[in-house]
Amino acid sequence: MNAQESLLQYFADGTLAGKTLPEICRILKIPRREKDGLLSLLNALREKGKLFCADGRYGTPEQLGLIRGKISGNERGFAFLIPEGKEAGAEDLFIPRKRLHGALHGDTVWAERIYGRDGDEAEVITVLSRGYKEIVGTFYKDRRSGRLRPDERKFSEDVYIPLSECSHIPDGVKAVATITDYPYGKAPGGVISEVLGDEGDFFAEVLSLIRSFGLREEFPAGLEREAERAAKRSISGEIQKRRDLRGLSVVTIDGEDTRDIDDAVSLERTDGGWRLGVHIADVSHYVPYRSPLDEEALARGTSVYFPDRVLPMRPRALSNGACSLNEGEDRLALSCLMTLDDKGAVKDAEIAETVIRSAHKMTYTEVQSILDGDVRTAEKYADVKDMVCLFSELAHILKARREKRGGIALDVKEAKIMLDEKGNIVVPDTERAHSFSHEIIEQFMVLANETVAEYMHALEMPFVYRIHEKPDEEKAASLRDFARGLGLKVRFDAADVKPYDYQKLLSAAEGLPGYSVLNRVMLRSMQKARYSPVNAGHFGLASRCYCHFTSPIRRYPDLCIHRIIKEVLRGRGEEAIKTFGGFVSEAAARSSECERRAAEAEREVDALYETMYMSERIGKVYEAVLSGVAEFGLFAELKNGIEGFIPVESLPGIYRFLPERLTLRGEGESWSLGERVEIEVDSVDFGKRRTRFRLLKKLGDERDERGERAEE
Repeated sequence: MNAQESLLQYFADGTLAGKTLPEICRILKIPRREKDGLLSLLNALREKGKLFCADGRYGTPEQLGLIRGKISGNERGFAFLIPEGKEAGAEDLFIPRKRLHGALHGDTVWAERIYGRDGDEAEVITVLSRGYKEIVGTFYKDRRSGRLRPDERKFSEDVYIPLSECSHIPDGVKAVATITDYPYGKAPGGVISEVLGDEGDFFAEVLSLIRSFGLREEFPAGLEREAERAAKRSISGEIQKRRDLRGLSVVTIDGEDTRDIDDAVSLERTDGGWRLGVHIADVSHYVPYRSPLDEEALARGTSVYFPDRVLPMRPRALSNGACSLNEGEDRLALSCLMTLDDKGAVKDAEIAETVIRSAHKMTYTEVQSILDGDVRTAEKYADVKDMVCLFSELAHILKARREKRGGIALDVKEAKIMLDEKGNIVVPDTERAHSFSHEIIEQFMVLANETVAEYMHALEMPFVYRIHEKPDEEKAASLRDFARGLGLKVRFDAADVKPYDYQKLLSAAEGLPGYSVLNRVMLRSMQKARYSPVNAGHFGLASRCYCHFTSPIRRYPDLCIHRIIKEVLRGRGEEAIKTFGGFVSEAAARSSECERRAAEAEREVDALYETMYMSERIGKVYEAVLSGVAEFGLFAELKNGIEGFIPVESLPGIYRFLPERLTLRGEGESWSLGERVEIEVDSVDFGKRRTRFRLLKKLGDERDERGERAEE
């Protein structure tokens, strides 16, 4: 045992825990002349991250009571520590600038709790990892150096760029900087890795926003070629090992512009019910576990969709080519074959490795046209039109069955951002109708996801489940109080709310003026769905066991469970446990994080498009519905789903916020969630991606129009 190991042993057994240097010398009986040698040993252990020093005291993080957390910065230089795994209601800790010791927004740190003049504060002891390897901003330079001023205002330091690295880059452009070092007491250093365009150019701003989430269209060098090689491999040998379903009538149903088709369906009537097949592209055949293609897919987690582009999870040679279930082409699939009775209950199910051939690439519009009796479309698909009618019949049965079980069908309006042929932003005043053809695919995919999850859960195999836990009691109670404020009689127990309680509430409010707002408030009361290696059911679907099985081209969890399922089908369950037993936790956590990142990126980019769209409508007057009420103002939603903000200071008079009623109450007027108002577009803020409205007048008290309706 060397000197460092021996010293660590004294800390491990508690002898030196929390002691100062003089105390350590005294306990170990080290002469004063050897004090410098001891200090060198302690510093070496600190550099290795095995010991820490807080307020002159040495020890492990646990011995010193250190807090691990993430830094949330502020443009004025101070920050807050967000403790890892903090309990609900726990306060973040304030960190003055002088106590950050080089830590910046996004960094993960060990910090010590201290007591400042404003209460609990913290001081950074050491930075464990940096939050940013790349950062987006506006580039400036002078005769001595260049600097990138981050768009992320919480990142309070400019990034220093040596003049030798940036002399060719124009001043004032939007750019991405790769951070190369974080020198203590100085600005981070870096190099410009990508120039995005001129500051103020809308599409450069869009690209900047996408890059700020660490998202890119292009794949790493060599990965596209690897995907092309994989896509060109012959599947003739593999076909011989699989169940051949090429004689089965199979179709795909997608949007008009869909290119990555990963699901197909088939349906037959039987004596006692139905034989439903949900056939999913076998991406795992082309993407080996832990290969570079797989690692990149895990890092991306999901495809991301923006108004003008898609960032795919996989290279297009696979996503649009070999893996896509294209019409008339032999494709490898993983099929869930379900036998249902006449009431839609699954009586028997089988999962098999198959080969299929899609008869037609149908669109939702075409399927709906057949259901609506369009003769021309029915003639075009004469060979499958009868099956399409069976699709509708079964989907209605499945939908009714799910509703009876308590499944919640929220109707939340969202702005539909589109670009026309000339590149102009288009936001339709009303949402495109959600035809029943969409419902067909949704019902079939949900049933397959449940069936697969239940099968694997029964086998107790490692798995990635899609879970949606029941609402928090406080949020459920707030929803209940809001519904009562709408005149609805609500009786559910907020501490043990059931899906059926929410479904009954929606049914009671259907047709009322406040129905759309109730949907939004209900959505906010729910927890976010996520991936987990432990089954916890799905509240929104009223499902005991659920997974994502049907979209392996665009979601990583689907690919992960395909691999596990195939191992089980091949009789290698024990090998699957060894290989994936630990990995499913990593896959679930990373996929959940990637999903959150993608959703936030899509939301922020949509908001930028909405802001640009509304910037051309300053001064126009619209009818709106109050979609949010807070102490600082109101949010109003237009018929096209775009939301604007009305600051409380712009309202005449003084107002008091009543959170239990979601109302701003003044002396002569009050404003409540769900009320119809007339607004004028006042201004836009591109930095905050927010449109500001001016409130003109109330268009009617919905409480008078609504009357009361009880939950039956």
